[in-house]
Amino acid sequence: MSRLDLKVPESCAGERLDRFLAAAQKDLSRSRLQTLIREGRVLVEGRAARASQHLRAGERVLVELPEPRQVALLPEAIPLAIVHEDGHLLVLDKPAGLVVHPGAGVASGTLVHALLHHAPAIADVGGAGRPGIVHRLDKQTSGLMVVAKSAAAYRALVEMLRARTVRRRYLAIVWGVPPATGTVEGAIGRDPRQRKRMAVVARGGKPARTRWRVRERLTGAALLEVTLDTGRTHQIRVHLAHLGHPVAGDPLYGGRGKVQLSGTAQERSLRSAVLEELSRQALHATELEFPHPVTGELMRFTSPVPEDFERALENLRPSAIPRTH
Repeated sequence: MSRLDLKVPESCAGERLDRFLAAAQKDLSRSRLQTLIREGRVLVEGRAARASQHLRAGERVLVELPEPRQVALLPEAIPLAIVHEDGHLLVLDKPAGLVVHPGAGVASGTLVHALLHHAPAIADVGGAGRPGIVHRLDKQTSGLMVVAKSAAAYRALVEMLRARTVRRRYLAIVWGVPPATGTVEGAIGRDPRQRKRMAVVARGGKPARTRWRVRERLTGAALLEVTLDTGRTHQIRVHLAHLGHPVAGDPLYGGRGKVQLSGTAQERSLRSAVLEELSRQALHATELEFPHPVTGELMRFTSPVPEDFERALENLRPSAIPRTH
């Protein structure tokens, strides 16, 4: 069991316990904190406390974090779009809608379960619960991923990602048209107001940098080519939303609901038509390049955009007649 040990500063004297904990750390949601408090796992000066308890300066707050329950991973015969495979690695084209590894509320039907069926030996590679996984894509992001099949490849790929020698390029449809090229640089951390979201934050975040160029200007939108210099959670979606150009179809960062309220009647109609066909964020990992972790050979892979992405582009191109079904 791990523990979170905090000391109440003068500036937080008189604050409620639950509010203090929510602001003092970035990893636990408010609902998770409430559960821990109800279970008696939050102690103030050694005694179980209530969420509404007001704190005094200098008090010690101890949060006991139970070890996560390990869920047995069983192979599942889920089809994989394999682009390349050898004895050390596998490159695949992940469809939108497929979760990469088990997590909160997802215990089966993931990419990891499919990998265990396809290559059983991968169970002994990498971290528990996510064998072979060295990087991931969000559930509703499509495109290229590399997976390690051997311990040597896993160690080398993790180091390459840390050293930024793996080049990852994405295509994104965003609302509005940003400048031709640019860079977003801003630390990313948990959104203090909405714990399920990430955000560009002034304190406590991890450094992040995203570069883009406009590949095509569309009607009230643009197709961007995006390159990651770092790999933070939701990085592209967060940075482009922070720029004021959210990824089309993104329900979490403003690419779906908010855009319906802006622009001319014609633009709103066009966006509605696009969103009827696009049930997820228009983000696709289109290019992956890295030296082979064992042989050193330069590996480069590309993936064309899926049909739903292409239909959205067709609708948004100038003079296009929106297609609805």
